[in-house]
Amino acid sequence: GSFVYHLDNNQVYVGYIVDLNYKNPYLFPYMEFQKFKHHPKIANMLKGGKRVAYGARAVTKGGVQSIPKVAFPGGALLGCSAGLVNLPRIKGNHNAMHSGIDAAEAAFKAINAGRSGDILHDYSESIGNGPIGRDLKKVRNVAPLNGRFGPLAGLVIGGFDMWFQSIFRFSILGTLKHGKSDAQSTEEAKNHKEILYPKPDGVLSFDRLTNVSFSMTNHEEAQPPHLRLSDKEVPLNFNLPKYSEPAQRYCPAGVYEIVKEDDESRFVINFQNCVHCKTCDIKDPSENITWATPQGGDGPNYPNM
Repeated sequence: GSFVYHLDNNQVYVGYIVDLNYKNPYLFPYMEFQKFKHHPKIANMLKGGKRVAYGARAVTKGGVQSIPKVAFPGGALLGCSAGLVNLPRIKGNHNAMHSGIDAAEAAFKAINAGRSGDILHDYSESIGNGPIGRDLKKVRNVAPLNGRFGPLAGLVIGGFDMWFQSIFRFSILGTLKHGKSDAQSTEEAKNHKEILYPKPDGVLSFDRLTNVSFSMTNHEEAQPPHLRLSDKEVPLNFNLPKYSEPAQRYCPAGVYEIVKEDDESRFVINFQNCVHCKTCDIKDPSENITWATPQGGDGPNYPNM
C-alpha cells in the first residue's frame, strides 16, 4: 500500500507500506518505494520538489488478535505500541487519539479515587468495548487472510467478510488466527528469481545512505551495538546460502551488508545508520537479530515528520 498526505507550504508526506510476511527474499522494500515514486501520478506531483526528511518504521498490524495487555502498574500502551492500526484502511491515527483520550480519562478517574501506581482496568475495557474495539473487530480477519491467500485474494475475501459483518453484525469466518510469523514466511532463495531494480536517478529516487542522512540519525560510535546477533555465524553460514541474506535488503537504512575482502566475506553491522524501524528483529528468517534500546536516547531525530 501507499499514502500521500498534503501539508502546508507545498509539503507532502509520501510513504510506501510492505507487509513483512512476503515470501521472496530478494524483495527490496526500500527500492520498491523508490520505484513507486516514478509512477506517473506520483512523479508529476513530486516534480520540482526536494527531500526534507526520511524515515522508516515497522507498523503493528495484527489486529485485535494481537493486542497485548495494554495496562500495567503505573502505565499503559497507546497507539501503535498497542497495535491499534486498521490494516485495510492503512490508518491508525484515529485509534491512537482514542487511546490517548481513554487512557487520560482512566487516569483521571484513578487519581480522583485516590489511587496511585495500580492498573488502569477501565482503560483496558475501553479498548476492547469502545470505538477502538468496534473499529478493529470488523477488520480482524484481514491480516490472517492476507497471510494465507496473499494480498489480492486476501483483500477480496476480507472485503466480503467486512461487508457481511456490516449487514449481519457477525463474521461467518469467526475470528481467524494468524499463521506463520513474518520471519517464518521467508522462503528459500532457490525458489525465487532475483529482482533487478533500476538505479536511483537522484531526482525522484535516491540511494539508501543518502536518504538516511535526512533522518538525522546519530549513535555514539563507542557504545556497545544495540543490534545483537544470537549467533554470529548465522548470517554468512546459514542466511547467505539459504536466503541470500535478506538483511542486506529488508533494512531501510543499509545497516547490514556483506563485505568481501581478499576473497573472504564479512557480515558488517553499521549500527550508526539505524533509524529504529525494528524490521530486522521481525523479519530475519533465523530470528537471529535482537533490537535493543541504544544508550542516551540516540537514534533518528526526524525533522518535519
